Amino acid sequence: MDGKPGLRERKKQRTRAAISDAAIALFLEHGFNQVSVAQVAEAAEVSKRTLFAYFPTKEDLVVHRLADHETEAARVVRARTPGTAPLTALREHFLKGLQERDPITGLNDHPQVLRLTRMILDAPSLVARMDQFKTSAERALAEALRETADTPELTARFAAAQIVAVQGVLAQDNARRLAHGEAADARHTGAVADAELAFALLENGLRQLSSRH
Repeated sequence: MDGKPGLRERKKQRTRAAISDAAIALFLEHGFNQVSVAQVAEAAEVSKRTLFAYFPTKEDLVVHRLADHETEAARVVRARTPGTAPLTALREHFLKGLQERDPITGLNDHPQVLRLTRMILDAPSLVARMDQFKTSAERALAEALRETADTPELTARFAAAQIVAVQGVLAQDNARRLAHGEAADARHTGAVADAELAFALLENGLRQLSSRH
């Protein structure tokens, strides 16, 4: 076995991608609330039953694209080099994301990314799902802190809530500035300065997080 997905799995991946692409195109053109699931299914040339087999809710058609980021902070903490404090690893990862214009940092001014961000903010149900996203991210990060940094459960939960919230505020501020016309390249220096300040404030309150790996 070469580890590559089989024919059936590749077909499922293509169908999933086709549904997602059709949904995002329609949502960006008409607005999330103005497009029905039936319209997405028709555009993707699948039945509603097939669509729901891949995406249980309408909101999943959008937020699934962010799914990898849900446990990103936890993965960073687990993968950090021995002797590196969790907060240090997370700070370096966020700064790298800014440098690479990772959309999750809010510092990406590609037209489609900006339109997608505005679409999410304009749809209350998507905003609510993003709140669930943050809750899941906190839970995963707290578990990683408990397991790799020997952090007591309550301390890990407090720390995870603060870290996820701060990263969210940084991303939101960057996205807001770009939505108002500021270029990502022009914003980068300020975004880095804000991130450095935010993580410094976190560090002052989270000094007891061990660097144990």
